[in-house]
Amino acid sequence: MVRNIVLSVICLCLLTAFFSCAVQQEGKTEDTAAGGKVKLMVLNPGHYHAALIQKSMYGQIAPIAYVYAPVGAEVQEYLKRIESFNDRSEEPTSWQEKVYAGDDYLEKMLTDKPGNVVVMSGNNQKKTMYIKSAVDAGLNVFSDKPMCIDAAGFRLLEQAFYTAEQNGVLLYDIMTERFNVLCILQKMFVLNKDVFGELKKGSVDEPAVVKESVHHFFKYVSGTPIKRPTWYFDSVQQGEGLVDVTTHLIDLMMWTCFPDEPIDYRKDITVKKARRWPTMLTRQQYQKVTGAPDFPEFLKGKLNNEGVLPYYSNGGMVYAMKGIYMKLAVTWNFQAPQGGGDTHHSLFRGTKANVIIQQGKEERYRPELYVEPALGAGAGELAVSLKKAVAGLQSKYPGLALKRLANSWQVIVPDEHRDGHEAHFRIVTEKFLQYLAQGRLPGWEVSNMIAKYYITTRALELACQ
Repeated sequence: MVRNIVLSVICLCLLTAFFSCAVQQEGKTEDTAAGGKVKLMVLNPGHYHAALIQKSMYGQIAPIAYVYAPVGAEVQEYLKRIESFNDRSEEPTSWQEKVYAGDDYLEKMLTDKPGNVVVMSGNNQKKTMYIKSAVDAGLNVFSDKPMCIDAAGFRLLEQAFYTAEQNGVLLYDIMTERFNVLCILQKMFVLNKDVFGELKKGSVDEPAVVKESVHHFFKYVSGTPIKRPTWYFDSVQQGEGLVDVTTHLIDLMMWTCFPDEPIDYRKDITVKKARRWPTMLTRQQYQKVTGAPDFPEFLKGKLNNEGVLPYYSNGGMVYAMKGIYMKLAVTWNFQAPQGGGDTHHSLFRGTKANVIIQQGKEERYRPELYVEPALGAGAGELAVSLKKAVAGLQSKYPGLALKRLANSWQVIVPDEHRDGHEAHFRIVTEKFLQYLAQGRLPGWEVSNMIAKYYITTRALELACQ
């Protein structure tokens, strides 16, 4: 079956030699058929998350996606992923990609404006500028994280949120981890005062909330080895670890501890300390994950005497949010051990119990949820309240159960309730579409996005001092 996307890929490849191309097949029939629907414009899709948004079809979104990008391998990789979704045997999608590729891709998109929602997932160096340009033009923005990677970017992002409000458009980042069932259940137990009690305040040395995650540069996505862009390992273009994955961890901390409550970074946040350290990347590893034969010129000046790249993808921080001390750390390794994968450790300390997600070797790298008595709390009382809480959740999560361990309980979450990271892109997109239909975001979403990026960029400033 010949699909429009295949034509787009062929056209793009043939015209790359001329440094620009445009596939313009937008007929009146297509536009009329899509009338009244959300229309996507995909801007410079250099990261695979842009394609994952289109792994599903949505009733509110027209099947025609308008792509604006520079000529090169990145947009071709994006189109190949969309093609694979269209051609799969189970629940194939039916996206039609209309591509403009050229150096003036941003100006062209802002002039054409064939859609009303801009999807951004790619090189982060210009992303905040893209965001500001889009909302200035009256366009909604659905952006992958991070929306900014330094203090200057934070100031521009704050302006963009103000402009979005003035222009009546939505600016929203893609926080997929809120839809992880383990994170949802952890939040439910933390908010259950009979189980958890009150959230402790903690201290710098013993924070009340701890989140740590480990990620890997080389892994498989949708069954195929990931191919990262050459610029991905340039912190000037991608951003350091302190401002990237940390966005998810901070978001989960706010969402769990202060649900639906606005956080004002000017009075509610104090970043206490932060540090950064590199992952050392060899030329062979760089070649394996990017497909490039060698480090590009913009990275060669950063290599050490052995020709290895120190990439500052790792970081940690401690900060106080409304008087609660919180700690997070992000580590990137090149590749997971056999049978392993990305991991997540999450701890919330309460006056009655600690609620923990652990995903290590003992769990066979599968995330599991545990509840243990707080220091000085009674195990018997916790057992009664925990059993009652689990029983109350079984109507929503059939098969949910408790397993008694030596010093804690494991919450058994059946496989039917677990879905992978890629599935969460559909759910967060549906949430965005709901907000879009309502015409506005909840106030706490906006203030908390601003607070989140203040924390990441302020921590980077401290770590670099």
